[in-house]
Amino acid sequence: MKYDTIIIGGGVAGLGAAIYAGRFQMKTAVIAEKLGGTIILTDDIANYPGFKNIKGIDLGDKIRDHAKEYNVEIIEEKATKVEKQADGCFKVTTGSKSLKTTSIIFATGTEYRKLKVPGEEEFTGKGVHYCALCDGTFYKDKIIGVVGGSDSAAKEALLLTQYGKKVYIIYRKDKIRAEPINLQKVKENKKIEVIPNTNITEIKGDKFVNSIILDKPYKGNKEFKLDGLFVEIGHIPLSGLAKSIGVKLNEKGEIMVDRQGNTNLKGVFAAGDIVDSRFKQAITGVAEGVTAAYSAYHYIDTGNFICHTGDEDD
Repeated sequence: MKYDTIIIGGGVAGLGAAIYAGRFQMKTAVIAEKLGGTIILTDDIANYPGFKNIKGIDLGDKIRDHAKEYNVEIIEEKATKVEKQADGCFKVTTGSKSLKTTSIIFATGTEYRKLKVPGEEEFTGKGVHYCALCDGTFYKDKIIGVVGGSDSAAKEALLLTQYGKKVYIIYRKDKIRAEPINLQKVKENKKIEVIPNTNITEIKGDKFVNSIILDKPYKGNKEFKLDGLFVEIGHIPLSGLAKSIGVKLNEKGEIMVDRQGNTNLKGVFAAGDIVDSRFKQAITGVAEGVTAAYSAYHYIDTGNFICHTGDEDD
């Protein structure tokens, strides 16, 4: 069996692509270990058109359910290998399947960037976390740290004030870079305090985290007591599969695409957080997925595609 397109990734970009691939009546498979992507780890979303306010998990569920309305095969496994074959087709391998396709859409997203300081690995899940929505409830009336200065870090801190009695934002630069509306919320929230121009050099504890070491004294001491640390310092693109077949990446490891979602390889498209767009939001990811699906459809519909074999498996 040969597919018209295989979408690797089950976040909102991949599911947006699946909806339109289904509408274009392409034979489509979505391969992802888990559907929903990082949006399901977001608490409140107030910037997705059509919803004044919605939980991330609810939005993810709605997009997932919409995609399932179409004749799209969902394979909840990890894609382990992608190969470009001599006949111009592609082969995608999972733990239990080997699938052949005319085109591929990479929507593989990103993973959390780590601090890479002593104690981080040791205390991951024991005071060190990467998702406030997932783990914030463990810190009711506790002292919590958030490391990072992006809008995401500000939103994590705001969410954690629902649980902790005090939340510190620890950032290596002098000012956090949140969107104006979230920056104002941070400034107005009496539970939040920003520690600027400061790095964490070590995480300490016994069975669980009980302190961090700073690179400069805060209130006279480099050792800073807290109960939990949430790391929000960006993400690493999951572009290894794309790189393995010769897809061009930028210096950050993001897949380079044009406005139509085309990569440097014929029949290979990409969308969402994995691509080299500057602005990464759920709505832009969905739009990029839709565009990539259209480009894959156009590639096949015009008859200019390279993969011309029949439906037999290799």
